[in-house]
Amino acid sequence: MAKLLPVILLTICAASAQKYHVGRAATAADIKSTDQFIAPDGTGLPPGKGTAADGRDIYERRCARCHGKQGQGDEEGPLAGGKGTLSTAKPLKTVGSFWPYATTIYDYVHRAMPFDNPGLLDANQTYAVTALILHLNGIIGEKDEMNAQTLPKVKMPNRDGFVKDTRPDTGKKKK
Repeated sequence: MAKLLPVILLTICAASAQKYHVGRAATAADIKSTDQFIAPDGTGLPPGKGTAADGRDIYERRCARCHGKQGQGDEEGPLAGGKGTLSTAKPLKTVGSFWPYATTIYDYVHRAMPFDNPGLLDANQTYAVTALILHLNGIIGEKDEMNAQTLPKVKMPNRDGFVKDTRPDTGKKKK
């Protein structure tokens, strides 16, 4: 009986999914929309642009209920603050205090946010929200335009706070 239990459970789950129409196979468009990679140097960033001023309304509608009006955190972790806390007993790891690259903010927001509808934001909206997050952390000005050329040039406060991984299996493959 113990060997049959997994088979029985899978059969019940499959039948329930069909009966209740839960889930579906990923389409080619679904896969393409998430099959992107934005490298720290900006490789892969799409055309588009946005400023913190452009991002304020989008942030208030799509992000503030979880991250707070000023990125201070609410239901979810804070996006702003934490400057100077990494070496303390209670470090506050936020975009402004911890993240090493501004391009990865774009990548994460574009792929995973808003939480209840990931991938909802287009490139311009994502640049604008990214710019607002950078602005809330005092890294860029409210009218500084973020795009595929300017975003990789943003020097994050903790960019040099990481140690290179020297394990032989983590580097580039030798030909």
